[in-house]
Parts: sequence; structure tokens; C-alpha cells
Amino acid sequence: MMTIGEVRRWDTEGMYEAIRAFPEQLADGRMRAIAQKASVGGLLERPLQSVLVAGMGGSAIAGDLLRALAEDHARIPVAVSRSYRLPTWVNEHTLVIASSYSGNTEETLSAFAEAEQRGAHRMAITTGGFLKEQAVASDVPVVDLVPGLQPRAALSYSAAALITCGQWLGLHAVRDADWQEAVAITGSQRTQWQDPDDKDNWAANLAATLQPLLPVIYSSIHLEVANVRWRNQIHENSKSFAVGNLLPEMNHNEVMGWARFGNELSRLGVVVLRDVEEHPRTRQRLDITRALIRHAAGHWEEVTSTGTSRMARILSLMYMSDWVSFYLAIRHRIDPSPVELISTLKARLVES
Repeated sequence: MMTIGEVRRWDTEGMYEAIRAFPEQLADGRMRAIAQKASVGGLLERPLQSVLVAGMGGSAIAGDLLRALAEDHARIPVAVSRSYRLPTWVNEHTLVIASSYSGNTEETLSAFAEAEQRGAHRMAITTGGFLKEQAVASDVPVVDLVPGLQPRAALSYSAAALITCGQWLGLHAVRDADWQEAVAITGSQRTQWQDPDDKDNWAANLAATLQPLLPVIYSSIHLEVANVRWRNQIHENSKSFAVGNLLPEMNHNEVMGWARFGNELSRLGVVVLRDVEEHPRTRQRLDITRALIRHAAGHWEEVTSTGTSRMARILSLMYMSDWVSFYLAIRHRIDPSPVELISTLKARLVES
């Protein structure tokens, strides 16, 4: 069992408190975004044929969440780009939303500049940096975020801003009650998992189980954003490798990787994300897949979303990954906050 003393010893930069603050930050982010509606101005009046969110890392995850919420409501395509370049279909009828918490993400800055060349409508969501400088200089609307957080720990603010803007643009049907539900559910999850000394702490116990294993995240395709978030949080917080895949596609290729039932499969810790909106055939596929391969894995865990609204359910799955990856970091005896390899990579790119 883990202790709060171990948490305090290894978490020197306050990731524990950042994770604990998620419910309040989500509510605060929503209110801050609403207060800035006037800054979006004429964008709400312009006829659009497509929306593209340009971002990387946690800022792109916010775009993925918007896309998931818009999937069965938006009358125009909503896409996310994680690249220096924009898709060829971006034109003067596209709104490009540059999402960069720091405002200095070079891929996002490149996409933002290209959007101007294409004559696209533009908007920025950031705390500052070059992105805000360029946006202000070009009279592009900016939604300001609260600074001072790790970008991955600022998902609450990035997502709140982006989803609120999506509401103004008519891209989804998220209601005020859905926001309240998401805040309430993540608050309840925090109560359950914030005490590392609790022997019934599910998140800490799963972290203990996954410690010697390679995490593999499976889900249906409609939970792609939660699947990616789980992997990314394990990568950055736990400094551990993790992989994943989506059904039904996984059933058409990756499932054969389990066919030999080699010893290496016993080193895999599978986490399956489940949700009431699974397509009935995908639900069958998940159940059959479990029956076929579960016995070969070192561990098989299925977690189900909580809530009524799609936003609350998806966020409940994503918030699970914050706690599990945090406790996995502590079990590895590492500080979850620093990302030295990413920092070194960026420094070398500047030098080159």
C-alpha cells in the first residue's frame, strides 16, 4: 500500500494537487470562457464549412474531445491536426482554432501562419507566447487560459475553452447540466482516489498491478480521445511506455498478435475502456475479444464510464488516467511532473 509520505517525497512539483484541482478548474474554465465571449466577436456570424483545431499534446486532446462531442451533432466537419501543415481542404470557409497552452508550440505556430496564407478564419486559445503575440498583431480573437500549469494538467481549462467556443458555433449539444454533471462526477472520483493510504483506492491498486507490466489500452472508436489520454498520461506522468488500439479495427489485425500466446503476452496489462454508447456489434466484439485473449495477458481490467451525458462519461474515463498514471509514477519512484526528454528534444531543435 502507498502512503501520503511517499507521494510527498516524489511529487516535488505538485502534480497531486493539480490532479485534485481538476473539477474546480473545469468549472472555472467554463466561467472564464463564457466571460470572454465578446472577444470571439464576428466569428460567430460567419458562415463556416469546416472547423479544424491545430494543436499538440494536451492542447490537441481538448480538440479530440470537441470532435467527440460534435460527432453526432455538427453539420460541418470538425477535425484535429497534429502537424506543421494544414490539410489541403482548409480554405477561406474554414475556422482554424490554434490551441497551445504555452503559446510557443512550433507545430501549432506553423499551422496558424499557414491558416493566414490560406485565408482561413482564425482563433487562438492560449496563455500567451508567440501565438498570442501573432494573434493580437493580426487582430485574431484570443481566449486566454490560466497560466502556470503543466500543459497536460491544464486540460480542464483548454477543454472548457474549446468546448464553450464549440457551443457558440453550434458544433455540439452540451448543456449547462452536462457541465455540472462532469464537475460532480470528477469531484466524486477525487474523493474516492485522493487518499493513497486507502487500501480500497482503485486507482492506486491498479497502478500497483500495472507497475511490472506494459499497459495496453483498448476501447471502442468513439472513446478514442479517452484512449489517447490514458496512453499520454502514462507516458508523461509515469515515464512508462504504453500502447493502445481501437475496436472494431483492432479485430481486423492486432488481435492476431495474440495468436501465438507467447510468454511476452504475460507482460501486458490490458485496460479496456467501456461505455454505454458502444455500438452493439462493437460491444459484442469487445466481449468476444476478452474471451479469446484475456487468459494470455498478465492482467485484464475493464473500466466503465460514469454519468449520463457524453461529456461527463468521457471525462470520467480521462480523469481515471490522471490518478492511475500519477500513482504509477510514485510506485516507480519518480517525479511525475518533469519531462526531461521532451525538454531536451525541444532544446536541440532550437539549436539545429
